[in-house]
Amino acid sequence: MFQIFILAVLFFFFSSPFPSHGAVQDFCVADFMAPEGPAGYSCKMPANVTVDDFVFTGLVKGGNTSNIIKAAVTPAFAAQFPGVNGLGISMARLDLAPGGVVPLHTHPGGSEVLVVVQGSILAGFISSSANTVYMKTLKRGEIMVFPKGLLHFQVNARGITAIAFVSFSSPSPGLQILDFALFANNLPSALVEKTTFLDDAQVKKLKAVLGGTG
Repeated sequence: MFQIFILAVLFFFFSSPFPSHGAVQDFCVADFMAPEGPAGYSCKMPANVTVDDFVFTGLVKGGNTSNIIKAAVTPAFAAQFPGVNGLGISMARLDLAPGGVVPLHTHPGGSEVLVVVQGSILAGFISSSANTVYMKTLKRGEIMVFPKGLLHFQVNARGITAIAFVSFSSPSPGLQILDFALFANNLPSALVEKTTFLDDAQVKKLKAVLGGTG
């Protein structure tokens, strides 16, 4: 039994999904001067790390909501906040002006937790198995979780600016907005029409609004 226990421990150790540097280093502050690889940013030399690498002030003020969706997302991902690199966490700030919306989108790299600190936000996600919609209007102090990779959205539910803070289970969760993926590129309109069942006029109208071609 003891030999089996030792083998099990060794198997867990060598098959662990955590980066090897986690076992020998306290942190892996992103080195923006080094090349970025598939696993993320390289680690800055500990001698060059300062307390400022672990502090981020960019979420104090909201972003510019004067855009087509009347929304602004201010990220504190590894690319902006080097201290979260390799830690499996990050944050962002969401500002939704009256009438603002974050269209259906996904984060392929991580799950999301949203907490409302001002106003009200109608938020929801769609399951991949049965296309079930889970949505609720969140008030100040309420929290909702969005599982990794699932389509989800946020809409201002009142006539005042809504603010929320968001945390992710990844330092680089990624983002793909469905509307932009369909209508803000050079995918031929005929192919978009065939795959979305929309008519030609509607596809070309959306491409014109979102900057797509084809």
